[in-house]
Amino acid sequence: MEKPIYPSYYMRITQGYNTGTHLDSFAIDEAGKNQDIEPLRAPFTGIIKKIYTADANEVWLESIEPVEYPDGTIDYMTIMFAHSNNVSNLFVGKKINQGEEFYSEGTKGNATGNHCHIECGKGKFVNTGWYKNSAGYYSIYGGKKPEECLWIDDKITIINNNGYNFKKITSEEKVEKPESDIPEDKPDIKEPNPNNPQESVENSKDTLPKIIFTCLKDDLYGIYLKKGQKLYLE
Repeated sequence: MEKPIYPSYYMRITQGYNTGTHLDSFAIDEAGKNQDIEPLRAPFTGIIKKIYTADANEVWLESIEPVEYPDGTIDYMTIMFAHSNNVSNLFVGKKINQGEEFYSEGTKGNATGNHCHIECGKGKFVNTGWYKNSAGYYSIYGGKKPEECLWIDDKITIINNNGYNFKKITSEEKVEKPESDIPEDKPDIKEPNPNNPQESVENSKDTLPKIIFTCLKDDLYGIYLKKGQKLYLE
Protein backbone atom coordinates (compact mmCIF):
# COMPACT_ATOMS: atom_id res chain seq x y z
CA MET A 1 0.00 0.00 0.00
CA GLU A 2 1.38 3.37 -1.03
CA LYS A 3 2.04 6.33 1.23
CA PRO A 4 1.31 9.57 -0.69
CA ILE A 5 4.55 11.56 -1.04
CA TYR A 6 4.81 15.35 -1.11
CA PRO A 7 5.00 16.13 -4.85
CA SER A 8 7.93 18.57 -4.89
CA TYR A 9 11.58 17.70 -4.25
CA TYR A 10 11.95 21.12 -2.61
CA MET A 11 9.26 22.22 -0.15
CA ARG A 12 8.88 25.99 -0.25
CA ILE A 13 5.29 26.86 0.61
CA THR A 14 4.70 30.50 -0.30
CA GLN A 15 1.03 30.63 0.69
CA GLY A 16 -0.69 28.43 3.22
CA TYR A 17 -4.28 27.35 3.54
CA ASN A 18 -7.20 29.47 4.78
CA THR A 19 -5.42 32.74 3.89
CA GLY A 20 -5.76 35.20 1.00
CA THR A 21 -7.05 33.43 -2.11
CA HIS A 22 -7.05 30.18 -0.12
CA LEU A 23 -9.79 31.23 2.30
CA ASP A 24 -12.12 28.42 3.35
CA SER A 25 -9.87 25.78 1.77
CA PHE A 26 -6.78 23.72 2.53
CA ALA A 27 -4.94 24.80 -0.63
CA ILE A 28 -1.23 25.60 -0.59
CA ASP A 29 1.13 27.17 -3.11
CA GLU A 30 4.38 25.28 -3.70
CA ALA A 31 7.16 27.31 -5.36
CA GLY A 32 10.02 24.82 -5.31
CA LYS A 33 13.72 25.58 -4.98
CA ASN A 34 13.74 28.96 -6.72
CA GLN A 35 11.88 31.07 -9.28
CA ASP A 36 12.45 28.60 -12.12
CA ILE A 37 9.82 26.20 -13.41
CA GLU A 38 10.27 22.89 -11.61
CA PRO A 39 8.56 19.50 -12.05
CA LEU A 40 5.99 17.96 -9.73
CA ARG A 41 5.84 14.19 -9.14
CA ALA A 42 2.76 12.08 -8.57
CA PRO A 43 2.29 11.49 -4.83
CA PHE A 44 0.69 8.12 -5.55
CA THR A 45 -0.13 5.89 -8.50
CA GLY A 46 -3.31 7.32 -9.94
CA ILE A 47 -5.58 8.02 -12.87
CA ILE A 48 -6.23 11.50 -14.26
CA LYS A 49 -9.94 12.15 -13.77
CA LYS A 50 -10.28 15.70 -15.11
CA ILE A 51 -8.30 18.42 -16.88
CA TYR A 52 -9.65 21.98 -16.93
CA THR A 53 -7.75 24.18 -19.37
CA ALA A 54 -10.15 27.16 -19.31
CA ASP A 55 -8.64 28.51 -16.09
CA ALA A 56 -5.27 27.40 -14.69
CA ASN A 57 -4.75 24.01 -16.37
CA GLU A 58 -6.11 22.25 -13.29
CA VAL A 59 -5.54 18.48 -13.19
CA TRP A 60 -7.23 16.04 -10.81
CA LEU A 61 -5.41 12.78 -10.01
CA GLU A 62 -7.24 9.98 -8.15
CA SER A 63 -5.40 7.09 -6.48
CA ILE A 64 -6.07 3.74 -8.17
CA GLU A 65 -6.46 2.10 -4.78
CA PRO A 66 -6.71 3.15 -1.12
CA VAL A 67 -3.56 4.77 0.29
CA GLU A 68 -2.23 5.18 3.81
CA TYR A 69 -2.71 8.64 5.33
CA PRO A 70 -0.19 9.87 7.93
CA ASP A 71 -2.73 9.33 10.73
CA GLY A 72 -3.22 5.70 9.69
CA THR A 73 -6.45 6.23 7.75
CA ILE A 74 -6.82 3.94 4.73
CA ASP A 75 -8.84 5.50 1.93
CA TYR A 76 -8.66 6.78 -1.63
CA MET A 77 -7.18 10.21 -2.26
CA THR A 78 -7.66 12.84 -4.95
CA ILE A 79 -5.20 15.66 -5.50
CA MET A 80 -5.55 18.76 -7.70
CA PHE A 81 -2.70 20.71 -9.28
CA ALA A 82 -2.97 24.13 -10.95
CA HIS A 83 -0.93 26.76 -12.86
CA SER A 84 1.19 24.57 -15.19
CA ASN A 85 1.76 26.37 -18.49
CA ASN A 86 1.39 23.22 -20.58
CA VAL A 87 -0.64 20.05 -20.01
CA SER A 88 -0.80 18.92 -23.65
CA ASN A 89 0.89 15.62 -22.76
CA LEU A 90 -1.88 14.70 -20.29
CA PHE A 91 -5.32 13.24 -20.90
CA VAL A 92 -8.23 11.93 -18.85
CA GLY A 93 -7.73 8.26 -18.07
CA LYS A 94 -3.93 8.41 -18.20
CA LYS A 95 -2.23 6.37 -15.48
CA ILE A 96 0.57 8.09 -13.60
CA ASN A 97 2.92 6.05 -11.41
CA GLN A 98 3.95 7.19 -7.95
CA GLY A 99 7.03 9.40 -8.17
CA GLU A 100 6.59 10.06 -11.90
CA GLU A 101 7.16 13.68 -12.93
CA PHE A 102 4.00 14.64 -14.82
CA TYR A 103 3.11 18.23 -13.89
CA SER A 104 5.09 21.44 -13.45
CA GLU A 105 5.01 24.84 -11.88
CA GLY A 106 3.86 27.76 -13.96
CA THR A 107 1.84 30.96 -14.10
CA LYS A 108 -1.27 29.90 -16.04
CA GLY A 109 -4.38 31.50 -14.57
CA ASN A 110 -4.40 33.86 -11.59
CA ALA A 111 -0.76 33.39 -10.55
CA THR A 112 2.22 35.60 -9.78
CA GLY A 113 5.57 33.88 -10.17
CA ASN A 114 6.09 30.23 -11.02
CA HIS A 115 4.43 27.92 -8.50
CA CYS A 116 1.90 25.11 -8.19
CA HIS A 117 -1.43 25.35 -6.42
CA ILE A 118 -2.09 22.03 -4.62
CA GLU A 119 -5.23 20.72 -2.92
CA CYS A 120 -5.74 17.28 -1.38
CA GLY A 121 -9.13 15.63 -0.98
CA LYS A 122 -10.07 12.51 0.93
CA GLY A 123 -11.83 9.88 -1.16
CA LYS A 124 -12.44 9.45 -4.87
CA PHE A 125 -13.06 12.16 -7.46
CA VAL A 126 -16.56 13.61 -6.95
CA ASN A 127 -18.91 15.30 -9.46
CA THR A 128 -17.05 18.17 -11.16
CA GLY A 129 -14.07 17.83 -8.80
CA TRP A 130 -14.62 21.16 -7.08
CA TYR A 131 -17.24 23.51 -5.69
CA LYS A 132 -17.49 27.24 -4.91
CA ASN A 133 -16.77 27.74 -1.21
CA SER A 134 -18.05 30.45 1.17
CA ALA A 135 -15.23 32.81 0.15
CA GLY A 136 -16.16 32.54 -3.53
CA TYR A 137 -13.19 30.35 -4.53
CA TYR A 138 -13.36 26.90 -6.09
CA SER A 139 -12.09 24.16 -3.79
CA ILE A 140 -11.69 20.39 -4.09
CA TYR A 141 -14.33 18.11 -2.60
CA GLY A 142 -13.32 16.43 0.68
CA GLY A 143 -10.49 18.88 1.20
CA LYS A 144 -8.00 18.06 3.95
CA LYS A 145 -4.86 19.70 5.27
CA PRO A 146 -1.82 18.69 3.18
CA GLU A 147 0.09 17.53 6.26
CA GLU A 148 -2.82 15.18 7.02
CA CYS A 149 -2.55 13.64 3.56
CA LEU A 150 1.07 13.73 2.38
CA TRP A 151 4.28 12.21 3.72
CA ILE A 152 7.84 13.42 3.24
CA ASP A 153 10.92 11.32 2.61
CA ASP A 154 14.70 11.75 2.44
CA LYS A 155 14.50 13.03 -1.15
CA ILE A 156 12.69 16.20 -0.07
CA THR A 157 14.60 19.32 0.97
CA ILE A 158 12.53 21.55 3.23
CA ILE A 159 13.11 25.26 2.60
CA ASN A 160 9.86 26.55 4.10
CA ASN A 161 7.13 24.28 5.47
CA ASN A 162 5.01 27.27 6.57
CA GLY A 163 4.90 25.79 10.06
CA TYR A 164 3.16 22.59 8.94
CA ASN A 165 4.37 19.36 10.47
CA PHE A 166 4.62 16.66 7.82
CA LYS A 167 5.18 13.09 8.93
CA LYS A 168 8.32 11.42 7.60
CA ILE A 169 8.50 7.91 6.19
CA THR A 170 10.99 5.79 8.13
CA SER A 171 12.84 2.75 6.88
CA GLU A 172 10.76 -0.37 7.28
CA GLU A 173 12.09 -3.09 9.53
CA LYS A 174 13.48 -6.13 7.82
CA VAL A 175 11.13 -9.07 7.75
CA GLU A 176 12.77 -12.02 9.44
CA LYS A 177 12.40 -15.44 7.96
CA PRO A 178 9.88 -17.55 9.91
CA GLU A 179 11.49 -20.19 12.08
CA SER A 180 9.34 -22.85 10.44
CA ASP A 181 11.22 -22.27 7.19
CA ILE A 182 14.62 -22.83 8.78
CA PRO A 183 15.63 -26.50 9.09
CA GLU A 184 16.76 -27.36 12.60
CA ASP A 185 19.30 -29.91 11.49
CA LYS A 186 21.30 -30.24 8.32
CA PRO A 187 19.48 -32.83 6.21
CA ASP A 188 21.16 -35.95 4.92
CA ILE A 189 22.02 -35.37 1.29
CA LYS A 190 22.65 -38.28 -1.07
CA GLU A 191 25.77 -38.03 -3.14
CA PRO A 192 25.23 -37.85 -6.90
CA ASN A 193 26.61 -40.30 -9.37
CA PRO A 194 30.09 -38.91 -10.17
CA ASN A 195 29.69 -40.11 -13.74
CA ASN A 196 26.51 -38.06 -14.12
CA PRO A 197 26.67 -34.95 -11.90
CA GLN A 198 23.37 -33.51 -13.17
CA GLU A 199 21.18 -36.43 -12.32
CA SER A 200 18.23 -35.93 -9.93
CA VAL A 201 18.31 -37.96 -6.79
CA GLU A 202 14.97 -39.03 -5.32
CA ASN A 203 14.66 -38.48 -1.61
CA SER A 204 12.18 -39.70 0.94
CA LYS A 205 9.51 -37.38 2.34
CA ASP A 206 11.70 -36.75 5.41
CA THR A 207 14.56 -35.35 3.34
CA LEU A 208 14.06 -31.67 2.42
CA PRO A 209 16.41 -31.00 -0.52
CA LYS A 210 17.06 -32.79 -3.78
CA ILE A 211 20.50 -32.69 -5.35
CA ILE A 212 19.93 -31.56 -8.89
CA PHE A 213 23.39 -30.32 -9.81
CA THR A 214 27.00 -30.65 -8.66
CA CYS A 215 29.52 -27.97 -9.57
CA LEU A 216 32.45 -29.39 -11.53
CA LYS A 217 34.51 -26.20 -11.16
CA ASP A 218 34.39 -22.68 -9.71
CA ASP A 219 32.08 -20.68 -11.96
CA LEU A 220 29.02 -18.44 -12.09
CA TYR A 221 25.69 -20.28 -12.06
CA GLY A 222 22.09 -19.10 -12.33
CA ILE A 223 18.85 -20.68 -11.24
CA TYR A 224 15.16 -19.82 -11.74
CA LEU A 225 12.91 -20.36 -8.73
CA LYS A 226 9.12 -20.25 -8.54
CA LYS A 227 7.25 -18.64 -5.66
CA GLY A 228 7.33 -20.86 -2.56
CA GLN A 229 10.28 -22.97 -3.67
CA LYS A 230 13.33 -23.25 -1.43
CA LEU A 231 17.00 -23.49 -2.30
CA TYR A 232 19.61 -25.10 -0.02
CA LEU A 233 23.32 -24.80 -0.66
CA GLU A 234 25.97 -27.04 0.84
